[in-house]
Amino acid sequence: MMDNKTFIIAGIVIALLIGGVAVFFASGDPDGLESTALVVQGQKELTGSTPEGAEIHEDLNGKFSYESPMPDYSLGEAMGSTGGIVAIAVGTILAFLVVLGLAYGLKMINKPSKQNQ
Repeated sequence: MMDNKTFIIAGIVIALLIGGVAVFFASGDPDGLESTALVVQGQKELTGSTPEGAEIHEDLNGKFSYESPMPDYSLGEAMGSTGGIVAIAVGTILAFLVVLGLAYGLKMINKPSKQNQ
């Protein structure tokens, strides 16, 4: 049977492999949240009919901005696909560390005290 350390390392390796391969299957046409952000930024227009009497809401005068250390899941145009793979690997490791930290914190909270034993 596999010990905990080997299991965790195997899980990290598998997650990195999936993340590294998935970048090549990503669509060049954004959808969902990213597409909504492009509409808010004015870089994309919605097509189709607008219902009669629909209200238009603008937040911050139609501006949307953010800064990211790894925008669009990459490290810049110069690195190409390699930058995407590195960004995904770093993101996967950071997400794993966050979950590991939360699990450790829950373990410490639920740890029985010596007085109760």
